[in-house]
Amino acid sequence: MQLIQILLPLYDNSGEPLPAELFSEVRQQLADRFGGLTTYSRAPAQGLWKDDGETHHDDIVVFEVMAARLDAAWWGEYRRNLEARFRQREIVIRAQETVVL
Repeated sequence: MQLIQILLPLYDNSGEPLPAELFSEVRQQLADRFGGLTTYSRAPAQGLWKDDGETHHDDIVVFEVMAARLDAAWWGEYRRNLEARFRQREIVIRAQETVVL
């Protein structure tokens, strides 16, 4: 079983808040495709990274789904689609093998 997490920013690269409809669309798409999802959005997580020696931060929400197998090609295309829709240079999607007990 694969646990797949999408880290979505609350603001675009220029600092403008992203519309709530974007998050609703992603939520619905993932629920339809995977039969459910978990969203961590109550208190946004904060991400920090360095780029050209300058520290940047993002407020993010995490969308999480489980799948029997990882379809890397589909996720790569979906990531590129999200980057365009959320006006981001890069969106992190990560996956890990997990065991359901």
